[in-house]
Amino acid sequence: GYEYGADDYMTKPFSPRVLLAKVNALLRRSQAMAMEEETLDAGKITLLPAARRVFVDGREIVLTHMEYELLYFFMRNQGIVFSREQLLDRIWGYDFAGNSRTVDTHVKTLRQKLGTEGQWIVTLIRSGYKFEVRV
Repeated sequence: GYEYGADDYMTKPFSPRVLLAKVNALLRRSQAMAMEEETLDAGKITLLPAARRVFVDGREIVLTHMEYELLYFFMRNQGIVFSREQLLDRIWGYDFAGNSRTVDTHVKTLRQKLGTEGQWIVTLIRSGYKFEVRV
């Protein structure tokens, strides 16, 4: 079986608990490897999720936790319009006590930190925001 690509095996009779434990361990390893390899690129922005680092044109920029989460969310959902309320729910959580102006403030500072690449965060009047790289 190993010659044909198997990672592990179990002999009969086997315990369902052991099988479940082996499957969960394999899933954890595969998810960790996928996160390490993932890189998001948009325009001159490069985001490395495993390291929580962001580069613009090869230069690293420092973001607050929420700015990073917002940029990561935008880059994972390019071209999709999100209202301020949707962004509050998905980034800050449904129990956040602030108001929708919080999103505006974070988008403003994120745009400033991204420099010319901040143009990819598009404001749609009365709708919200979307991240769209136009070349």
